[in-house]
Amino acid sequence: MSVIPVSLHRLSAALERRLPEQRLFLKSDQGTRFIRIRPWTQALIFASSAVVVVWAILATAIIMIDSIGSGDARERARLANLEYESRLNTLSKERDQRAAEAIAAQERFTTALEQVSRMQSALLASEEQRRELETGIGLIQTALHDAVEARQEAETQLASLNGDTSKAQRASSPEEMASTLSFLTAALDQTAEERDSMAVSAVSAKAEADDIAYEMKLMEERHDEIFAQLEDAVTISMEPLDKVFTSVGIDPASLIDSVRSGYSGQGGPLGPLMPIEPPVDASPEAKADYERARAIFEGLDNLNLYRIAVDKTPLAMPLKTSFRYTSGFGRRWGRAHEGIDLAGAHGSPIYATADGVVTHAGWENGYGNMVEIRHPYGFVTRYGHLSKVRVEKGQKVSRGDRIGDMGNTGRSTGTHLHYEVRVSGSAVNPMSFIKAATNVF
Repeated sequence: MSVIPVSLHRLSAALERRLPEQRLFLKSDQGTRFIRIRPWTQALIFASSAVVVVWAILATAIIMIDSIGSGDARERARLANLEYESRLNTLSKERDQRAAEAIAAQERFTTALEQVSRMQSALLASEEQRRELETGIGLIQTALHDAVEARQEAETQLASLNGDTSKAQRASSPEEMASTLSFLTAALDQTAEERDSMAVSAVSAKAEADDIAYEMKLMEERHDEIFAQLEDAVTISMEPLDKVFTSVGIDPASLIDSVRSGYSGQGGPLGPLMPIEPPVDASPEAKADYERARAIFEGLDNLNLYRIAVDKTPLAMPLKTSFRYTSGFGRRWGRAHEGIDLAGAHGSPIYATADGVVTHAGWENGYGNMVEIRHPYGFVTRYGHLSKVRVEKGQKVSRGDRIGDMGNTGRSTGTHLHYEVRVSGSAVNPMSFIKAATNVF
């Protein structure tokens, strides 16, 4: 027999004495059962329970120690944070105080600098006046000395000629010298007063000149602002008109030349609004203003010519009542459809889309009752399938005049208006004119 089994046997005997075998009875409806709890099992249970209790005690102690330590750490952190905030507040106050002191020092320095500047200016002015006075006094003394000598010489000569020596002696008496000096001093004072008065007048004149120059500058700025506004207005007004004629394939420059050639009359007792050329002796600024003004007048003239051309260009709608597009411009049923069809109520009024002269008013094969209007600059419009024609051939019409009523005459499948626009004899899409008109009307 080995030593290990004997030891186990003794240990089991000891456990049986300390922890005798226990039986746990379980009673149910089917019967009664029991569970044996051996000493080793009981020892294992007690050992496990002891381990759990010890672990709970140790964990609780550790947690309590940590909480105490963390509480101290939080308190220390809170105190450190308060101290840090206090230090920050102190530094902020010191910074504000230093900034205020710096501003005050800067103000004192500026004030002192201004005082020094004024003192220097006054010192320079006084020095200049002193020099002027010294120079004037020197000149006066020289002139006085020369005048006195000349007077003495003249009186001496006069006395010698008359044989009166006493008068010659009186000529050089101190009383006469003092009288002459007083007279010259009074004249000098009057001259100084006149000089001061002229200096004040010069300062006043300089101030007035500065005011006039400032007003002239304001006036020039106002003129520049007016010029800029006029130039912007002309540009803004011209752009949509340029787009209108460009979108329908018309060169705006050529159209302007055509309108100008038809509206070129001049005359009358008055001259032109502006001279043809600026004056020869005009300053460069005046010449530049003249060029800007002439460009603005040219722009306004072109704008007026544009508006004349707009009145004579078929840009308006031929209908003002409700309608719908039933056929567009282009190929249709194998042939060219040279206009657009606008269907509406029977008898709807049809209007001229631009100023012009009626060249046809009556029946035309395929069109039925048709009105054709010839407009300036090569435009022709046609209005077909009318139920009634309200104009005559050779009649002058304006945009918006009623020329007929919508109908179903000629080669037509229903009540509608066939509207055409021709340029130099070729049919163009009327929709391009109608769409372009949205930029004008």
